[in-house]
Amino acid sequence: AAAARGAKDAYLFKPAPAVRVRYGTNDPTPWPPELLAGENPPPGGIIDYYLAADAHGPVGLEVLDAAGAVVRSYSSDDSVLAPDPGREPAKYEDEVCEHKPDAADCDVPLYWPAPQMRLSTAAGMHRFSWDLRYDPIDDRGPGVANGAAVPYHTYPSRYAPWAPAGAYTVRLTVNGKRYTQPLRLFLDPRVRTPAPALAELAALTHEMYLGARAAHQDAARAHALAAVLAKVDGADVAALRAELDSIAPAPKPEGRRGFRGRRNGAKAAPTLDAVSGEMLGAAMAMQEADVAPTAEQVAACARARADAAAVMRKWNALVDVALPRLNARRKAAGLPGVTPPKA
Repeated sequence: AAAARGAKDAYLFKPAPAVRVRYGTNDPTPWPPELLAGENPPPGGIIDYYLAADAHGPVGLEVLDAAGAVVRSYSSDDSVLAPDPGREPAKYEDEVCEHKPDAADCDVPLYWPAPQMRLSTAAGMHRFSWDLRYDPIDDRGPGVANGAAVPYHTYPSRYAPWAPAGAYTVRLTVNGKRYTQPLRLFLDPRVRTPAPALAELAALTHEMYLGARAAHQDAARAHALAAVLAKVDGADVAALRAELDSIAPAPKPEGRRGFRGRRNGAKAAPTLDAVSGEMLGAAMAMQEADVAPTAEQVAACARARADAAAVMRKWNALVDVALPRLNARRKAAGLPGVTPPKA
């Protein structure tokens, strides 16, 4: 506390050890007032920080693994639900759910959600919580689970794998300055799974997550390239567009990420979007318990790995071979080249 009071700009407190527990929840009905109940701390890794004055810009918070890679990142600029269904449920229902019934939390009773957490830029003491998960890959918004709940204390969940137990670093960025503190993450002490099985679970999860993220990023590049090629005429460009469409077809509004269709009873060729969904789905299938992956889960990872390798070969060939050849022909003909989008 004394160190925080003496801070000229900001101070990041050393977080207490975090424990990765799949919290038990109750039937989704309010507790009777005569039932004695205590107040639990927020789930996850609790992070406290102090700002001596209002920040001049956004406040950032990152969680890094032992290798220095960013596992989770937050910003005071992150979007939040407004009004906050955890603080103003009636207002949220009137202003949001009445007009957009499929909005976040509109499919659950609004006495479920907990007040949202967000990084504050205001002077004073602040508390935030890392949900112990990796950064989400796709744009699925946060929302309470459509199942059991703790009234007024059901926290949002993102579609991303759990981070494994181990040593992490919390990094706070305020006014261009960085402040770091170590954070130790432990598994639920009731877990009795042998270390080799936990290592296999962590390794497969991390591999699938990284593969899904890479495919998602390349899919975004492919869609951007398709938009560029749509404005260019020529038979050779049309052939490239057709090849690109087989790798990253334009998303359909009613489509589902990760769905791998079949044509005439045969499995369709993998696409970047489908592979991203397949790999993320394989990772998430292993997140229900801290146990060794099942044979089917290992097989699902192998299938996703093979599909990813196949589509990445096609994507790399298009970017590294077909597109440069196209540009060489266009240059020889005195035509402007096609500039691929940046990574």
